[in-house]
Amino acid sequence: MGNFEFDPNRPIYLQIIEEIKKRAVRGLYPPGEKLPSVREMAQQMGVNPNTMARAYSELERDGFVFTKRGQGSFVTEQVDSVEDERERLADAAVERFVSEIQELEPSAIQVEHLLERIKGGLS
Repeated sequence: MGNFEFDPNRPIYLQIIEEIKKRAVRGLYPPGEKLPSVREMAQQMGVNPNTMARAYSELERDGFVFTKRGQGSFVTEQVDSVEDERERLADAAVERFVSEIQELEPSAIQVEHLLERIKGGLS
């Protein structure tokens, strides 16, 4: 998966949490799937293991990940939790998109063309 590109303006551990959730939503880490160890994931993303441990800890506190002693960390087995996260991520993406488009002050026709392009890309 290679080193992940981080936004220097946001805490890295929060970006790691988002990335792990996105991977779960996309099915790379399905419900109940064992995650790579903290050390392995830190190496994959090119971060300090302490930063990765904090991200895993936060994910566990949120109930998105659970730990089995001696076995590792696993994505929640609650499919609804993963689907709820998909919705949250989509809502956040829509808000960012709408905000950026509004800043451009497009005409009604430009918005209509944009929506057609979006519709075409989703089918």
